[in-house]
Amino acid sequence: MGKKMGKDKILNGYLGLRFFSSLFFWAFATVNLVYQATVVGLNPLQLVLVGTLLEFCAFVFEIPTGIVADLYSRKLSVIIGVVLVGLGFMFEGLNPTFAGVLIAQVIWGIGYTFISGAREAWIADEVGETAAGDVFMKGQQADLAGRFIGIAASMILANIDIRLPLVIGGAMFAAQSFFVAMFMPENNFTPTPAPKRETFRSMKRVFTEGAQLARHNRILIVIAVVGILFGAFSEGFDRLWTPYMLQIFTFPEISGFKPVVWFGIIGMIEAILSIVLVGMIKRKIDFSNHRAAAAALMVMNSILMVGVIGFAVAQNFTAAVLLYWMAMSFRWAREPVYVAWTNQNIAPKIRATMFSMISQVDAVGQLIGGPIIGAIALFISIKAGIIVAGLILVPIFFLYIYTIKNHKV
Repeated sequence: MGKKMGKDKILNGYLGLRFFSSLFFWAFATVNLVYQATVVGLNPLQLVLVGTLLEFCAFVFEIPTGIVADLYSRKLSVIIGVVLVGLGFMFEGLNPTFAGVLIAQVIWGIGYTFISGAREAWIADEVGETAAGDVFMKGQQADLAGRFIGIAASMILANIDIRLPLVIGGAMFAAQSFFVAMFMPENNFTPTPAPKRETFRSMKRVFTEGAQLARHNRILIVIAVVGILFGAFSEGFDRLWTPYMLQIFTFPEISGFKPVVWFGIIGMIEAILSIVLVGMIKRKIDFSNHRAAAAALMVMNSILMVGVIGFAVAQNFTAAVLLYWMAMSFRWAREPVYVAWTNQNIAPKIRATMFSMISQVDAVGQLIGGPIIGAIALFISIKAGIIVAGLILVPIFFLYIYTIKNHKV
């Protein structure tokens, strides 16, 4: 009985962290690109370069912070991360200049790397590999629920002053450090013994083990390539869809509200659709089966690709929004399946490092693809940039087919 209550407390702590992190993040993120495009006045290339700097920070710091989580404490890593992310959000809202936005990306980009990998490795350690897939899906549902509320809060605050969601969302995100300290028990983590801590040899050993595992595992190689391609797609699309909507379409008028509210409405409905879709997938997919997870990812990738390209060529506001919803609901539903699929191939003792390495290859994709897509958007058109982003998803389809055919049962 006591053991079950302990597991329930751990699960509730994880779900609470996912919920509140998402709530405060989306209070910031819902209006962030509108803020950058309108208040700060960034052009399409600058918008992408802001994201490129963010991903550069992820690329540089992902492995060191992942190794810190493996050697010291997942909990400490998450606490440091939420504080830095929150401070970065606040800094951007208080400094509406290109330089201010760039500095903010460095602060919260480094903070994100402390959370990335550590959070998922912690819950996998606590509940075990078998239960992890189901927990990841519950976490995604909690994330989407928090997102819905965060978007609503962002709309209310932005209608007063567009900077408020950034500043208040950032302050509340940083305040999560108290929640983590209280509700994130670390029962199944064994840190490196004291004589071996704070040495580059220890960091090198953990990193080497992770690199060797990836080099000798074809599935992990496929996962890495998928990460690079998906990163290139996401950096281009995520940075361009907002200015594209503002540039191409006339938004229907909502009496008494600023146009920025429309982005909140779009995001809220997107969150609802994603929650429903995640629930359906959770009931249909066996997350312990590699081929079943890979096949689901292949289908979701295909729908995402069609939705993104369709969004770029849509002729009116309604069609564009419908196609955006289709693409993004499958995009968010994909994430817990991808994490579970990856988790099947990772040794427990280096789980945080491997998750961080996989996140790093996503950053590589964004570093390479983002500036290229941004340049296309600036010198040709934003529509062309979004179409290219969608086409980057095509090779991923064939990689999923490869892994389904070649994976040994």
